[in-house]
Amino acid sequence: MKLGTILRPAAAVVLGALVLTGCGDDKKDDKGNAAPAGSAAPGGSSAPAADAPKKIVSLTPSATEMLYAIGAGKQVVAVDDQSNFPAEAPKTELSGFKPNVEAIAKYTPDMVVISDDIDGVKAKLETLKIKVVEVPAAKNFTEMYAQFDKLGAATGHAGEAAAVTAKMKKDIEEIVAKAKKPAAPLNYFHELDNSGYSVTSKTFIGEVYGLFGLKNIADAADKSGSGYPQVSTEHIVQADPDLIFLADTKCCQQNLDTVSKRPGWDKIKAVQTGNVVALDDDIASRWGPRVVDLVKAVAQAVDKAGAGA
Repeated sequence: MKLGTILRPAAAVVLGALVLTGCGDDKKDDKGNAAPAGSAAPGGSSAPAADAPKKIVSLTPSATEMLYAIGAGKQVVAVDDQSNFPAEAPKTELSGFKPNVEAIAKYTPDMVVISDDIDGVKAKLETLKIKVVEVPAAKNFTEMYAQFDKLGAATGHAGEAAAVTAKMKKDIEEIVAKAKKPAAPLNYFHELDNSGYSVTSKTFIGEVYGLFGLKNIADAADKSGSGYPQVSTEHIVQADPDLIFLADTKCCQQNLDTVSKRPGWDKIKAVQTGNVVALDDDIASRWGPRVVDLVKAVAQAVDKAGAGA
């Protein structure tokens, strides 16, 4: 959240990658996906106010998706090397991990969107009279919706932003309401990468699962309280989750077949019943318009697991 965007395979790499990249996968969308769920088509909104920024650079994938969802896509002149959605976003070699002020300035932006103020990039850009908008990793739905409002106000698309969040809220409420409630709470494990890193209930991703009353087996393993513990194989096997969600299908090519071959995993209920859910790495780790797709995927998995219980 990369929720969006988390550590790979070492802790420092996974958390940073989630925040800035959506699990670090920089492959372009090979399916030519349409506009993000719950969004207006890019460029389909009214023109922004005269004083709105005309040249925006986005250095975070989640913000890129939000900008296009609220109709500010025509104002975006460059995005970072991890922003791969929507397909028409002008992807460049700019880095959100190591922002280069000189490289950013070449696009002569009047606004730059960042996730974190790395190496004091905000002050450096402001020295060049470039407005900087920060949208740090959202910790919950409330913060995500607030970021839509923030970007809407900053780009001259406040009305469109409000419409997008209203539709997202409505869609998510309907998905959750229609989901079949299992007789007993289901346990789950969300895998960030194949070295055992996961998320706890207190993270943005954990909040998505919480909508369905799912119990997170990683909570007990988070001794440091970071929200992103590395969970041992022993803990996972002993916890015996009903559901396993893989957010490393692109980065690490993980699926039901690969996890079933791991030592001891063939004894896990989720593996035995086939309730191992392959998620899109990016959707599963970014906070933004496609969170609706993540909620839908979880709802379908809950329905399937509940039916087989």
